Amino acid sequence: MSLESKIQFIVSQSVLSLYKIETEASHIQIQKTKKEFEGDLTVVVFPFVKAARKSPEATGQEIGALICQQNPLVTSFNVIKGFLNLTISKTYWLDTLTEIFENHSYGIKLPTADSDIMMIEYSSPNTNKPLHLGHIRNNLLGFSISEIQKANGWQVVKTNIVNDRGIHICKSMLAWQKFGNAETPQSTGMKGDHLVGKYYVVFDQAYKVQIAELIEKGATEDEAKKNAPLIVEAQQMLLAWERNDPQVRQLWETMNGWVYAGFDQTYIRMGVNFDKIYYESETYLIGKEEVERGVRENEFYVRPDKSVWADLTSKGLDEKLLLRADGTSVYMTQDIGTAKLRYDDYDIKKMVYVVGNEQNYHFQVLSLLLDKLGYSWGNDLVHFSYGMVELPEGKMKSREGTVVDADDLMAEMIDTARDTAIELGKLEQCTSQEIAEVARIVGLGALKYFILKVDPRKNMTFNPRESIDFNGNTGPFIQYTHARIKSVLRKAVEQHIDFGTKIDNTLLISEKETNLIQLLTDFPSVIKQAGDEFSPALVANYCYELVKEFNQFYHDFSILKEENEALKKFRLQLAASVANVVKIAMGLLGIEVPERM
Repeated sequence: MSLESKIQFIVSQSVLSLYKIETEASHIQIQKTKKEFEGDLTVVVFPFVKAARKSPEATGQEIGALICQQNPLVTSFNVIKGFLNLTISKTYWLDTLTEIFENHSYGIKLPTADSDIMMIEYSSPNTNKPLHLGHIRNNLLGFSISEIQKANGWQVVKTNIVNDRGIHICKSMLAWQKFGNAETPQSTGMKGDHLVGKYYVVFDQAYKVQIAELIEKGATEDEAKKNAPLIVEAQQMLLAWERNDPQVRQLWETMNGWVYAGFDQTYIRMGVNFDKIYYESETYLIGKEEVERGVRENEFYVRPDKSVWADLTSKGLDEKLLLRADGTSVYMTQDIGTAKLRYDDYDIKKMVYVVGNEQNYHFQVLSLLLDKLGYSWGNDLVHFSYGMVELPEGKMKSREGTVVDADDLMAEMIDTARDTAIELGKLEQCTSQEIAEVARIVGLGALKYFILKVDPRKNMTFNPRESIDFNGNTGPFIQYTHARIKSVLRKAVEQHIDFGTKIDNTLLISEKETNLIQLLTDFPSVIKQAGDEFSPALVANYCYELVKEFNQFYHDFSILKEENEALKKFRLQLAASVANVVKIAMGLLGIEVPERM
């Protein structure tokens, strides 16, 4: 039972004894005491004033006096207007620290074989370009949310849908065919996804030239965009792909193979992974079958040009294209097929799509279409809608080649972390191999933390220079604190200090040390709230507050030089517990913490 629950029960019993009224313990309002007042927890007294027939202050005095008289858990109290501030005994905090110190998985509720399944989709790349900064936010959010949900007891299936077919894929293929001179990743030394992305940009550049030429000859802009030879050829290539043309399919498999090899390298460096990968080329046919069934059941309709539509005007939306006139499918068709396949593959309790907020309408429509097709789970889909990420210079555009490449950004972050750490003298005792590893951990930690500490539903600007700072609310600041604690613990071992045994719970500890233990006790509820709200930012900012509190304690109190052996052992256990919680919390964000720095 949590401390809050214990206090709620004690208050309910005291109110029953004093005023003969039964109060549901869970309904009693408990909150942390504000820093400007003395106490640990505050009880809101106003609901009992009517039964007490006394002022809020007098009611609080009566309840507080009875609690202190009957419960050693509470050592003192004070009343500020209608708020009863309770001070919890030092014995309780010391016993609690022992529990936290001994529990290396503190705060984590591990899933069992009987736990419900939550499937979380993230990444969802197109195979016509490499991953960029926007994909980084998506992947980091998806992976972190998955880890947080696992820590809340869910069986999590991390899944990815690869958009490996469609007109955008054909654009890269056609441009390579026309302008590529048989280039390969091997012949150029380029990662495969970068090479294919290069030709996506080449297509757009050549396409714009053709549009300008047609406009100069008298065509309207719309006519030029529709009739430019390149776009016509790309559309013909897509039709050939759907007809299983062997040459087109062979080129498609070759170029996609290059991209997958490149993606795998990026995912490994980013530290994310998947339990199951679906491919649009395998799911879109299932989607087409579902759409055709919808037509037979009069849920969808066919227009004279043979395109298939869903009429959603009764739901306050518009009409939605499901199959083009030439029979080719759209993203929605694929998503219908993928959803059906996933629910066939797994007994999913909750399906979560980690997709940017520009797709809010898409998922609203998907839910309605699945409902129309008779799938009861259609209304239960969760679109985790997150905000866009930009650079200080503004938005990025893939077609114009102005995106921030994920591989380049990660490499830059690692280089900057190494240079900054060396400049600050934090790696003086490290070998070149250790420097490289610390730079990797710190550089990627800075990137991940800067992105994940922001409320995911908000748009954000990523500033590489700010993220690598070793002070303030940054990944490196938290990582350095962890390394500092581990250094203290290593020195304790070298000095043969045994701090693994139970501490003396009659010790007199300071308010700052008590506050630090209190903060540690908040960790399980932070994980739960982060799971309920799908918000890694709650874990990130908790971690920062914990580290900030520890550094204040570390500045004010000696650990290894403390002369009182019992107090020294307590402080070592406190430091070790903070380090463990930091490691667990940062792990939920997909961030490593170094042992040395």
